[in-house]
This record gives sequence, C-alpha cells and structure tokens, in this order.
Amino acid sequence: MLRPSSSLVSVLLAAGILAACSSAPTDPTAGWSPNRLYSEAKDEMNGGAFDKAIDLYEKLEGRAAGTPLAQQAQLEKAYAQYKNGEKAQAIATLDRFMKLHPASPAFDYALYLKGIINFNDDLGLFSWISRQDLSERDQKAAKDSFEAYRELVTRFPDSKYAPDARQRMIYIVNALARYEVHVARYYYQRGAYVAAINRAQAALAEYKDVPALEEALYILMQSYDALGMTQLRDDTRRVLEASYPQSTYLTQGFKPRSNPWWKLW
Repeated sequence: MLRPSSSLVSVLLAAGILAACSSAPTDPTAGWSPNRLYSEAKDEMNGGAFDKAIDLYEKLEGRAAGTPLAQQAQLEKAYAQYKNGEKAQAIATLDRFMKLHPASPAFDYALYLKGIINFNDDLGLFSWISRQDLSERDQKAAKDSFEAYRELVTRFPDSKYAPDARQRMIYIVNALARYEVHVARYYYQRGAYVAAINRAQAALAEYKDVPALEEALYILMQSYDALGMTQLRDDTRRVLEASYPQSTYLTQGFKPRSNPWWKLW
C-alpha cells in the first residue's frame, strides 16, 4: 500500500491549520475603547437586547479592571441579567460586587437592586393570571429581599433608596404574616387542627401590629373549639374581641378568597 510522503503530510497539516485559523471567529470589539464598550452596552440594554449587553459589560469588566467604570459595568450587568430573567446570576454578580467593593459609593444601590430582584421573583408564565400576592408564594425570596432592604436602611439611612426600601419592608412583613395565616387556614380547613394552631401561634409570636393577626386569632379560636379545648377557645375569643372589637370574623366567619388561575377555565 502506498504511503504519503512526509513532505505531503506536512503540507496537508499546514493547510489544515491555515483553514482553522481563517475560520476562527474574530472579536469585533477588539479595538474598542472602554468608553465605547460602555456606550454600546448601554445602547443594547436600552433597546432590550439584554444578552448582548451582558456580553459587552463582561468584556468591559476585564478591559477596565480596577477602575470605577469596571464597577459600574458590574452593577449594570447585574441589572441586565435580572431583566434577562437570570435571577441567580444577577444575585451572584451583586454578591461579588459587594464582596470586592465594600467601600463603594454604589453599595447602597447594590443592596437595593438585590432587594428588588428577590421582591419581584414571580410565579412564572401564569403569574399575571393567578392574581396571587406575595403571601401565597415561596417565602425564601421575600425573606432575602427583606434582609437586603434591612441592611440598606441600617447602614445607609440617608440613601435615596432608603424610603422606598422601608415601604417595601412593611409590605414584606405583612405578606410574611399573611403567609403563616394562609398556611394555618389551609390546615384548619382540612381538619389538621393542631397544625393550624401551631402556624397561627407562630404568626402571633413573630409579627406585631399586622392585619393578618386578626384571622390568626380566629383560626386559633376555631381550632381550639374543634378540639374541644373550650377554655383556650374562650380565652382566645376574648383576646380577639379586645384587639379587634369590630371584627367581622365573629359574625361572618372566614372571608372568601379569590379563585386561583386554574379554576378560571
């Protein structure tokens, strides 16, 4: 069998290398200045091309490393990731920013954005149909959001983001209390009275001066009654009457809840 000569093999290998080099992708931003990279990234983000903006911000982080522009790119990349539906990546970017730049004047914004990302963690494709509020959703994101806002208002009480953060904290606390009561009511309506008592008591112990506690007391009273614990039932009723003298729960019972999205069809 004929074998190719060594010179022919060398020619073929060289041709293959040249072909590979000629087909390798080139970076169109290779000659761009950091300022142009930033400008182009902003344009892509403003136009809704968040994936392209993320790529440009990442290039800018590397080329402008150690400068305020690189820090700005990192923050704006986190926002672009959030808008692109990449919540976990956005949170990771912000955590990295805060670890690397603890003295940054934009630290308060990083905390605020982290709170926003978790605050807006939605239900997915059908969230607009369900009309569920934060109290009926997984609470980890809400708690993470609250912690970011609490750090913001504690460390930066005069930040321009602090007033909105405080309002969101109030909403989150109310929602978390409603969540506990939501679960307590779920247990009560299924005859799991001990579990209902535990969740209602947890809401009453952990939260103060929030509207959901009225229903928590009613669930507690009704659960004690269902278990034949009349003394505790009567004690709870007295607390409910004293705390909420105009309570409609004592005259009308549970308030109806709106149907979830899957019962609309």
